[in-house]
This record gives sequence, structure tokens and C-alpha cells, in this order.
Amino acid sequence: MTHHSMSDTIEEYLKQLLLSADTPEVEIRRSDIADHFDVVPSQINYVIKTRFTLRDGYVVQSKRGGGGYIRIEQIDLASDAEVFDQLVTSIGTQITQKAEEDILTTLYHNGMLSAREVNMISSILTHEAIAITDAETEGKVRANVLKALLSRLRYEC
Repeated sequence: MTHHSMSDTIEEYLKQLLLSADTPEVEIRRSDIADHFDVVPSQINYVIKTRFTLRDGYVVQSKRGGGGYIRIEQIDLASDAEVFDQLVTSIGTQITQKAEEDILTTLYHNGMLSAREVNMISSILTHEAIAITDAETEGKVRANVLKALLSRLRYEC
């Protein structure tokens, strides 16, 4: 199995754990999951770090040591203003089109934007619409527009 598809498998497994849990969060032991899939624990770290981010709709807490665990929580942006603010802060001074689309998808899954609104906002934030050849400046424009949209959205919900 390739590295990529193993990461997909681990991601799917963790998402199934979340779906089947009685709460919006699960606690896992990195070593248990690594043993389950016969991979090194760093691969579990990689999957969690790249696929369970705030912009993907998750908050991850990690406790190291003998009884160490990782807690993955699916967030509810509509009812948690603090997490919403963290999401806005996570945009930083610039953002890629892919990262911006991840955030919009999370807002859609949290019922804060309709599919139509996501499509409209995405079209405004494309490389073609921003039409700046300098990638850094393009990322800054995209970040500023997205943060302005989100701050307006925050006070409407």
C-alpha cells in the first residue's frame, strides 16, 4: 500500500471513530492506532496534523508521556465563538486557494454557509478573479477578503 492510500485509510478510520462516538470527540493512543495499521507512530501524527486541522473542522489536543493520548474533537462553529475566532486567526496574513476552500467547506458542514454561498465566495477568491501574478500578494488579498467575510458572518449567526 502506498503512503498516500495508507494515510487515507487512517483518516477514514479516525473519522469513523468520531462518527460512531456518543460525543463529538474521541481519544486515541497514537501507538494503538500505529499498531493497528502496522505503521510508525509518526505516520499517525502526519495524518492528524494534515487532515484534522481547525480549518477542516477539528480541534486536536495532545498529551505526551506514558498515558499519552490524542483527543480529536469535531467542532461546532455556529455555537462556539471562541473557536470561530481561532479559525479566523488561523488564516494569518495570507492563504492559499486550497486552504480557503477547506475553511468554506467547514463552514458549509457547520450550517453557516449554503452550498450556493460557498460557490459564490470561492469564485470571488480564485486565482483568476484576484488576477495578481505575485503569489504572496494574491494570498494576502485572499486572506483579507476571507477574514472580512468571516467577521461579517460571525455577527450574523
